[in-house]
Amino acid sequence: MAKKAERNRTLSVSPKEAEALDAFIRRPDELKEGFEKDIVVNGDLLECIDKIPDKSFDLIIVDPPYNLDKDFHGRKFAAMSQDEYEDYLRSWFYKVCDKLKDEGSLYMCGDWKCTSSMQRVIEERLTVINRITWQREKGRGALSNWKNGMEDIWFAVKNPRKYYFDVESVMMKRRVIAPYKVDGKPKDWEETSEGNFRTTYPSNFWDDISIPFWSMPENTDHPTQKPEKLYAKLILASSKEGDYVFDPFLGSGTAAVVAKKLNRHYLGIEINHEYCLWTMKRLMNALEDDSIQGYADGVFWERNSLNVQKKSIKQNRKEKDLEINFEQ
Repeated sequence: MAKKAERNRTLSVSPKEAEALDAFIRRPDELKEGFEKDIVVNGDLLECIDKIPDKSFDLIIVDPPYNLDKDFHGRKFAAMSQDEYEDYLRSWFYKVCDKLKDEGSLYMCGDWKCTSSMQRVIEERLTVINRITWQREKGRGALSNWKNGMEDIWFAVKNPRKYYFDVESVMMKRRVIAPYKVDGKPKDWEETSEGNFRTTYPSNFWDDISIPFWSMPENTDHPTQKPEKLYAKLILASSKEGDYVFDPFLGSGTAAVVAKKLNRHYLGIEINHEYCLWTMKRLMNALEDDSIQGYADGVFWERNSLNVQKKSIKQNRKEKDLEINFEQ
């Protein structure tokens, strides 16, 4: 194995670590009625889904294979016709919906090519509330087409009249380009030594997401890994602490890791054993570091604002220390 560069923090699992971590991974035949929460299952979704009680989950996050030729470390997914792909989605999606609580929410990730198929299949069982588009600023340019820099996330619920959504938990901290003052004082924004910032409500277009790369500790070699910051928004907005989050295509474990960091329970199913090992190591690392890059002090910060985030955290800690000392 080639030695990584000093600043390359991409996660890896040694053979000795793999042996220890494997003891924590469940198999489909170990899923029995009343199985415990906070587990990762190494198996095919259709082997497991009928063993899960209906209406178990408050939130389901689905990141299935897109309708593309893709090699997931030896497990290849082949692109197919639109009708075939929709049949593939139906082969498991209806069963996944059965596991959602009546007031629960579901998010499904897709790209420009498969997103319309996803919408059609989702609407056969759920009510679509919104489509989130996020800027996936990574990848090579295309000579004969526009570079694909966006992906979608469909937001759907069972009951459009009653579902949990906490917008206050996903507020954005944005830089103010043209600051407006009243009587010489900032209007709905704050001055800092690093620039001017405003706390705003989020829209359904997210341009503050960074794809994991080699210098980030959350990075793995998974070909379609989703960022922790991306899933943190979904989990905070559509679940409460102690709620139960399900990811039927867990991949490298982002949904489980973020659920753990945000004090939610989780169940993840993943067919690739190596990916399960990566997930378990990330979960172990989360015991020591529960931070989420780009999320600090209860708000989501835009890109390239790390210095401001650090100063904000230090200031808040000082204020909390003062409050504690005053109370004592």
